[in-house]
Amino acid sequence: MKTIANQEFGGERPLFASHDLRLENVIIREGESAIKECSNIEAENCRFEGNYPFWHVHGFSIRNCYFAVGGRSALWYSDHLKMSDTVIDAPKMFREMHDIDIENVVINDADEIFWRCRDIRVKNLKLHDGTYPFMFSENIYVDGLESDSKYVFQYVKNVEIHHAKITTKDAFWEVENVTIYDSELNGEYLGWHSKNLRLVNCHISGEQPLCYAHDLVLENCTFDPSCDRAFEYSTVNADIRGAVTNIKNPMSGHIVADSIGSVTIDENIKAPADCRIEIRRSA
Repeated sequence: MKTIANQEFGGERPLFASHDLRLENVIIREGESAIKECSNIEAENCRFEGNYPFWHVHGFSIRNCYFAVGGRSALWYSDHLKMSDTVIDAPKMFREMHDIDIENVVINDADEIFWRCRDIRVKNLKLHDGTYPFMFSENIYVDGLESDSKYVFQYVKNVEIHHAKITTKDAFWEVENVTIYDSELNGEYLGWHSKNLRLVNCHISGEQPLCYAHDLVLENCTFDPSCDRAFEYSTVNADIRGAVTNIKNPMSGHIVADSIGSVTIDENIKAPADCRIEIRRSA
């Protein structure tokens, strides 16, 4: 493997079609497509300032690097990436990719990141600002996530999440086969139009959560008092610990809680309209 150390590159395609290359303390200045159509690339302690540096790259690692704002849309149409200990200030990262490993990464403009990607493994990721992270992606495993980005995990499939703190609205909209463990989910309209969404040991905050959901499961979850009109038009099996403020027109299933502020069943409920709602009996 060839090593390039302590150098700067700029302009268009300075390292085009490179293979078996290690970059150490390299700066990619203003320009485009610095590392395009490449394979078996290692980048460590590097700084990326130019647009689109990693496109059509197959097999690469990025460690302890920094992507400046100008390094936008940096990782597209690539695969088999391992990224760790890296800070990203640029938007629109990770598109049309597969086999991605992320560990100890901070993304400060999470606008439109991880779009149409598959086979993503995440450990300790922080997302800030931006909209629609992870949209249309599938086969995702997350352990450790903090996010205040808007509209996270929309239209995703086959996802498992542990130890997340997500503050947003419209999260997990129209998802399929998603399980979330030991997490805080804060925001309006959580999980609408989902299929096979399962929440285990989670705390839920925000208005109108979990409506229009199909085959929704909650195990040992808690609700903030802000959660009104929960489960409207959903099929649900929910074990709620503590109180829930209001339940409205669930379609079918079973909901049990330690206490329930109110239940709204009106003329607008949809068939089969047979959900059992009950307060847990004291032991």
